[in-house]
Amino acid sequence: MMKKVLFVASECTPFFKSGGLADVIGSLPQYLNDTDDCEVRVILPLYSQLKSEYRALLSEVMIYHTEVGWRQQYTGIFEMIYEGTHYYFVDNEQYFKRDNLYGYEDDGERFVYFSNAVIEFIYRGDYKPDVLHGHDWQAAAAVAIAKIKQPVPGIRTIFTIHNILYQGWMEHAAFGQLFNLDMVHFSGFEWDGMLNLMKAALFHADKITTVSPTYAEEIRTPYYGEGLEPMLNYRSGDLLGIINGIDVNDYNSMKDDSIEVPFKTSIPKKRQNKKRLQKELGLPVSDAPMFSIITRMVEQKGLHLITRILEEFIQQDVQVVILGNGLYEFESYFSYLAAKYPGKVYTYIGFSESFSRKIYASSDFFIMPSLFEPCGLSQLIALQYKAIPIVRETGGLKDTVMPFNLYTGKGTGLTFANYNAHELLDRLNDSLVIFNDPTLYRTMFMNITKVNHSWSQSAHQYLDIY
Repeated sequence: MMKKVLFVASECTPFFKSGGLADVIGSLPQYLNDTDDCEVRVILPLYSQLKSEYRALLSEVMIYHTEVGWRQQYTGIFEMIYEGTHYYFVDNEQYFKRDNLYGYEDDGERFVYFSNAVIEFIYRGDYKPDVLHGHDWQAAAAVAIAKIKQPVPGIRTIFTIHNILYQGWMEHAAFGQLFNLDMVHFSGFEWDGMLNLMKAALFHADKITTVSPTYAEEIRTPYYGEGLEPMLNYRSGDLLGIINGIDVNDYNSMKDDSIEVPFKTSIPKKRQNKKRLQKELGLPVSDAPMFSIITRMVEQKGLHLITRILEEFIQQDVQVVILGNGLYEFESYFSYLAAKYPGKVYTYIGFSESFSRKIYASSDFFIMPSLFEPCGLSQLIALQYKAIPIVRETGGLKDTVMPFNLYTGKGTGLTFANYNAHELLDRLNDSLVIFNDPTLYRTMFMNITKVNHSWSQSAHQYLDIY
């Protein structure tokens, strides 16, 4: 019998994106629906950022009021079918008509409202899912409330941790003010003197997943667990790590309109892209290896390692292209480096999807030395565009990048274990040895062409859980 699964999430490509969560919610349902073993639908907030081309596809399903403590908040439900997947959108301008998706003092209230509205929609609507699958803290309350209120008798719940750092902390008083639940359920939400929405999902969910096997092990330790490791160890029998995939039809170096010279296994064609990018960015057009850093500029991404050694490394015949934004500390450092070394370093503060793809397709190497990384999509995209990843062995980076072995010729990247700047520098220097040896470089390049990080295998692991 086909399972009906409702994904509850706060972002989804192509509608709204702030990070990798949106890519997962945008692509995984497509693969699951193609299996004919389940039907996945997705429910999202209706943010003001939804482009007019997508708004034109919306149709109204219902209007009702959602209880948020003593208040009755307007809720509109709209739907569309896009590329074969059914999407619902929760409309409330007070909570979602804002300049950004997140970053507000009332974020906790916004997503508790969203969760309440989702459960009310299941009660009221014709669509009755067998499984409610919540993603990250913004959907955590929906998982807990679904288990408590049972909007469909016997409904099963899954909660996926995409990044345990962000948990949805709230004051105790919010329980009475927002949830409309009996106080007997308070302990399921309380953690370390506050309410914690992610903890509530971990406590109530039937199954818990996260986005790589290594991260599933790491978050059960104090170093990575961000204070929730006791709960994760308590639920360890229900915790599973499933590596993220990517949409390999979208990230495809043969079909991507963002790149000028399509390529698959041709090193000369890939290097034509590099020469065109060099010319476009005002870098010397040369055979020097190009290294790229495409990232959110936050400590998690290992940028403190990069800032310690990058100026030393670029004294050699190399070029570095940097794209991203975030903390001023890192933005200013990379801007300074580009100003000081205009023939070696190019920095773009901001983000452009098409420009990022052009950089991946032009780069010989991609640098991602994360402090922690639940899964990571950037290294998977780099592999798709044949940019050799240089990564730290943590979380999904460890699970998706096989260290290159000079003797066996096996491996798809250069890796290091400890969070240490000089270990990173050693791998960067190793990359120059490989780049300057045509046989070694071609061996690595061809290894990467055989990598498959589509959703096909991971989708079947989700099907097994459903």
